[in-house]
Amino acid sequence: MAIDLYMDVHIPQAITDQLRRRGVDVLTAFDDEAQEFPDYQLLLRATQLNRVLFTQDIRFRVLAETWQVEGKQFSGLIFGHQPTQPTVVVN
Repeated sequence: MAIDLYMDVHIPQAITDQLRRRGVDVLTAFDDEAQEFPDYQLLLRATQLNRVLFTQDIRFRVLAETWQVEGKQFSGLIFGHQPTQPTVVVN
């Protein structure tokens, strides 16, 4: 079962490009001309389009949790935490 994604404005283009190369159906807020929408409108827009919102913005996580408690319906949220420090791998 494929999940269609709606990318928040803060997601780097490289992530979107890689997902598209792998055949994932991705629509960005920029593609949808919704880059100026407040958070709640982006979550509503993704739901209208039957897409899951992909974001790295912690405010969306809080918004989604609030909506769950309030019983508001939305398509879903994927939250990818942004590391504050670069990951270093040493051999």
